[in-house]
Amino acid sequence: MSRHIYQHPEPFVFENGKELVDLQISYEVFGELNTDRSNVIWVCHALTANANVLDWWPGLFGANDLFNPNDYYIVCANVIGSAYGSSNPLSINPATGQPYYLSFPEFTVKDLVNAHQLLAAHLDINQLEVLIGGSLGGQQALEWAASNTIPINQLIVVGTNAVHSPWGIAFNESQRLAITADRTFYANHPDGGKKGLKVARSIALLSYRNYITYDHTQRDEDDNKVNGYKAASYQNYQGEKLVKRYNAYSYFYLTKAMDSHNLARGRASLEAALNGISCPTLVLAVNTDVLFPPAEQRFIAQHIPNATYQEVESSYGHDGFLIETKKLTAIIHNFLKNKKAYINELV
Repeated sequence: MSRHIYQHPEPFVFENGKELVDLQISYEVFGELNTDRSNVIWVCHALTANANVLDWWPGLFGANDLFNPNDYYIVCANVIGSAYGSSNPLSINPATGQPYYLSFPEFTVKDLVNAHQLLAAHLDINQLEVLIGGSLGGQQALEWAASNTIPINQLIVVGTNAVHSPWGIAFNESQRLAITADRTFYANHPDGGKKGLKVARSIALLSYRNYITYDHTQRDEDDNKVNGYKAASYQNYQGEKLVKRYNAYSYFYLTKAMDSHNLARGRASLEAALNGISCPTLVLAVNTDVLFPPAEQRFIAQHIPNATYQEVESSYGHDGFLIETKKLTAIIHNFLKNKKAYINELV
């Protein structure tokens, strides 16, 4: 593992026209580039993840896993707005000497992707063997593939969509309402909005899991209990867990970025944007995902010309894309193997 900071030497212009004069991108790399730079696996992370993909996607990425640093050069960059080192609302505004807080420019998924492309150019990476991402990471991967700014040999997206749904936006807005109801969010303090963030995470968790998940893991067996339920304790625990590692400002901005995701913006249509993705693509859905229902992934696969669709069975809902790594490994391994066999046939 190697953690780096890339300081972009020029002002970064956002999709809305605003600028950031000192864009900083925090990223981690695992493994070594081969001589022809053809072994790059680029991972786009989800909402509150960091750049250490070996930490949050074990079973898929690791020394004994499908994507092994001994074989690949694995890159994962923290997105703009992330609490883990890239430019974000708690970064220092050089004009004031104070953190940006709510004066940080709003950004979109397109902006996240443009920053990825800048980093790829800085690393002298001119092709991606595999571009992979789930959830918000999948939105980034699709946008990058649709933008056609770098050759991608194989695209893998999991639990994502071509445009963020009204359902997903409603969940995100409810979380932001919780954050902004905490008056400390407007206090311009690094700990601002933490109580609201706890509530927001509790709301989010309901969309990451489902009825079946809670019934299996949080059901109380004591029929006489009238308080202190496992499910209630679990919601509090998960909210506190995020508060200890994240900040409300990054969360607020990144949910807005997720809402902005729409491959049709600036293009003829969703279908046209997807139809323009020419690389072999694996689209994976989790059958019990209520936040990104399988119908959204089927739509993606139907409109990318060279796409394969697979559904992963899981009781964990949206979080299944992080948990069911054995199933993901088997499907992705077959996809990559078949792609390699096809290339060999052409040769």
